[in-house]
Amino acid sequence: MTRAALPNARGSARAGRLVAGAALGTCLLTGGALGAQPADSLRLPALRAAALSTDPRLRQLALDASQSALRQRNLDAEWLPALSVDGLAQYQSEVARIPLQVAGLRVPTPAHDTYDAHVSAQLSLLDPTRAPRRAAERATLAESDARVRTTLYATRQEVDDAFFAAALLQARGAEVAAAIAGLDARRRDAAARVREGAALPSDSAAVAAALLQRRQDALQLDADRRAALTRLTELTGLTPPGDAMLALPDAATLAADVARARTALDAPTESLRARPEFAQLAATRERLARQAEVASARERPRVSAFARGGYGRPGLNPLATDFSPYWLGGVQVQWTPWTWGAAARDREVLALQQQITATEEAALAAQLRRGVAGDLATIDRLAATLALDDGIVALRERIAAETRARLDERVVPAMEYVERDADLLAARLARAEHRVALAQASARILTTLGLEIR
Repeated sequence: MTRAALPNARGSARAGRLVAGAALGTCLLTGGALGAQPADSLRLPALRAAALSTDPRLRQLALDASQSALRQRNLDAEWLPALSVDGLAQYQSEVARIPLQVAGLRVPTPAHDTYDAHVSAQLSLLDPTRAPRRAAERATLAESDARVRTTLYATRQEVDDAFFAAALLQARGAEVAAAIAGLDARRRDAAARVREGAALPSDSAAVAAALLQRRQDALQLDADRRAALTRLTELTGLTPPGDAMLALPDAATLAADVARARTALDAPTESLRARPEFAQLAATRERLARQAEVASARERPRVSAFARGGYGRPGLNPLATDFSPYWLGGVQVQWTPWTWGAAARDREVLALQQQITATEEAALAAQLRRGVAGDLATIDRLAATLALDDGIVALRERIAAETRARLDERVVPAMEYVERDADLLAARLARAEHRVALAQASARILTTLGLEIR
């Protein structure tokens, strides 16, 4: 195979960059199945979980909960008396006078300077807004959590893209390693024939040159594997060993999950609401409903008790000229039955926002349907292509075996065997690429619809 035979392999490896096996002699994808994996293989669900656990944005959940707890404590504090301390000293140019003159009777004149220091306490007895505000705070926290989880969900797709690009790199590396082993055996045979005088030196040189090209390809794949290992470490915080192997999701499980997802696409939209965006929009609707209840509660009366005690001149007697203590207490009712339609307009604004949320939900559902349409077509195409791949590889193997036998009989030159071996490797690489692409398209459908990959 010429060096130009692997351009897609190198391009995909550079673009994907996730962990591939250093043991390139082990073929991950052989025959018609994905192949058995070691128990310590790196698996996509575990990598997703690791990437999520190391994402700094995950701390926002705890931070939002702490903020909400503080606001709830403020609501609890409204049941306690509100205390305030006030002081006042003033001088006024005029004071109240009684124009009364009676012999032997002196009407006191208030002082121009007055002083007052008092402590006030107010206790809420009835506040119709407290329970709705508490519910609105819980709804706000739920919406914040849903928003964070929606943001974190994008990490899954990033991990998926890197994982499957690396899986393709790993599969190509395994096929190249198998080709190297075969060519190396043929090189030794050719060298022995040359020493025995049964073959021309050019036959050994042709096989040796092809072997060197394969080894160059292997070096490139290994370099890309190391770059992919760095990418994996950055995404997940893990430090996998250099010989770590990627284990693709089980093909049968993926096919069954995709079949259920395909069926769900024809069902009502409620069956497609596993994405965190739907939970966020539902939380937004809940918050708007609770805020509408708060707006309605503000139109109902509120009752509170109050008390005040102080010391000043004058006290409660405006005609007194001496300092004296005083106190007073009572019950206060506050009610604003007429707001010129402001409260009704506030509720209408919230209702319009709920309608906007409903339109966003419908648009998201339609977007998801469009988003998986291409992958569903890709799955159908790759399923048919893989059936042809097996036939192509079988025919290429037969041709390569016959050419090898004819080479042993010195009927064909070594260059023809090298070309047939390159054709076989290209067929195997195409089959490996199609298998990884099928798994990637299946996983992308599940991720797009918010379904878990097992």
